[in-house]
Amino acid sequence: MPADPATADSRFPLAAAAAAARVATYNVHKCIGTDGRYDPERVAAVLREIDADIACLQEVAVRRRNAHHVDQCLFLAEATGCHAIPSVVSRPHRGRFGNAILTRFPVLTARSIDLTVAGWPARGAIDADLLVGDRVLRVIATHFGLGSGERRLQVNRLIDELADKEASDRPAAHAVLLMGDLNEWRGRGGGIGALDRRLGPGAAAPTFPSWLPMLPLDRIYVEHPAVLRDLRVYRSPAARVASDHLPLVGGLEWSDLTPLRGEPRYPDWRQTAAA
Repeated sequence: MPADPATADSRFPLAAAAAAARVATYNVHKCIGTDGRYDPERVAAVLREIDADIACLQEVAVRRRNAHHVDQCLFLAEATGCHAIPSVVSRPHRGRFGNAILTRFPVLTARSIDLTVAGWPARGAIDADLLVGDRVLRVIATHFGLGSGERRLQVNRLIDELADKEASDRPAAHAVLLMGDLNEWRGRGGGIGALDRRLGPGAAAPTFPSWLPMLPLDRIYVEHPAVLRDLRVYRSPAARVASDHLPLVGGLEWSDLTPLRGEPRYPDWRQTAAA
C-alpha cells in the first residue's frame, strides 16, 4: 500500500500541493574554502541561507581516518534539517567524495549511476524519485568530467538512463530535474548539447571561480511540465569564501497546476529506503 504523503515523516512538513520549490546546485569543494580552510559549518551556513527544498551537491567528502573530517553529507543534512541521499566515488590519493542530494521531500527511490569513462577519474550521478506534493519528480545530481569527449559520453549515458521510465521498481515521474557541475563553459556547442535537445536549454550563469565568477560550469535542467523561474547565482559573503563555486539557485514550478486525479502510484518510500 502506498505511503500517505501527509504522514510519511513528521520531521519534514510538506505543502499539500507543493506548487513551487526552491532548488539549488552547489559544488562544495570538499568544504575547503577559497582561504584554504576546511569548514563544513561554513558550507552549512550557506545552505541554510539558500533554504532550498532540493539541493544537489558535488565534491561532498566522506569520513576519513582523521576524526576532524566528518561525513559531510550527514553533517550537512543534519545542519539543514533535510533528508540525505549520498553517492560516493573513490578517487585514489585524493580521498573519497561524490555527489549528494539534500531534500525536504520524501524520497521514493534512489540509486547511483556510474559515469566513469576509461582513462579518466571516476564520476557518477544520483538518480532519485521525490514525492513533491502529489507528483513524482525525478531528480538527477551529477558532476561531469573535465574532457569534452568524456562529457559527451557521460551525457549519452544519462540520456539512456532518462529513457528508462517504465522500470518496475520505481514510480512514473511527472517531470525531471537535473542539476550539477557539468564542467562545460561553451554552451550548446560543447559536450552537453544532447542534454539541451533532450530536456530543453539548461539554465546557467557564471559560478566559477567564486571570488570572480566567469565560467558557467553549474547548470539546472527542468523538463516540462515543471518549469524553472528566477534563476540566480547566490553571492552572499559566506558563499564567496565557503567554496570555489557559487551556488546556482532557482524556483521550480508546475506549468499545469491541476491536481492529479486518482490515487498517486508510487511505492512505499519507507520500505524502499529500508531495503
